[in-house]
Amino acid sequence: MNRNILLGGTLSLLFLGLAALSFFWTPFDVTRLDIPDKLQPPGGDHLLGTDHFGRDILSMIMMGARTSIAVAVLAVGIGIAIGVPLGLLAAARRGTLLDEVIMRGNDLVFAFPSLVIAILITAVFGASAVNAIIAIGIFNIPVFARLARGAALPIWERDFILAARVFGKSRLRISYEHILPNITNLMIVQGTIQFSLGILAEAALSYIGLGAQPPTASWGRMLADAQTLTAIAPHVALVPGLAIVLMVLGLNLLGDGLRDWLDPRIRVQRV
Repeated sequence: MNRNILLGGTLSLLFLGLAALSFFWTPFDVTRLDIPDKLQPPGGDHLLGTDHFGRDILSMIMMGARTSIAVAVLAVGIGIAIGVPLGLLAAARRGTLLDEVIMRGNDLVFAFPSLVIAILITAVFGASAVNAIIAIGIFNIPVFARLARGAALPIWERDFILAARVFGKSRLRISYEHILPNITNLMIVQGTIQFSLGILAEAALSYIGLGAQPPTASWGRMLADAQTLTAIAPHVALVPGLAIVLMVLGLNLLGDGLRDWLDPRIRVQRV
């Protein structure tokens, strides 16, 4: 197991652990305002300091990790649950009208930047974590659909697929029983990458006020609230910004490590 998996997995598990812990315990109540203790520097009772409302930043980071991870997980889940079957269906019907409809629909979604689509959806239907999940999930669908189709097409030319067709199996059954297990490793790697992009997208939407709404804690909202306080209390902006950087870095390292670990060509070279 390479260093990317170890380092990326450690960083990812750290934030996953903080998010899980926040369900049961946080150092302070993030909904309680304590104006006399506002903008306290790190140290003492408040390990990472307090914000402009006197809320404990460590508690906010823990709750914000829960929000960001939940949004990213559900958004990636939407992309996998819808995109992978569409990609497999397009590969199974390669060259047909159905294949063209699916792929041109993906191209249409790709024609617009993901953040623009997310802003459009949340602006029309309202700012909330649920709408942010839907917006980010919609962009993930064509990502997984294109990847699944591209990975499945070469497998359809393999001898064991021909044997399955001669045996009388339908294309849908072959896709489920033979194609999907052979592309799962690619889906896992892409899932970690899209997970990190989901964290960034959620933070961006919350930063401009279209993501999770108060009193729900969010790293992007913390950055937005701290942008006018960097001169007098830089820790208010540095801590959530560093949390985003470390979380995304950990997921990207984990994705790179999993790609190398699951790639059969690299395994053969190591042997």
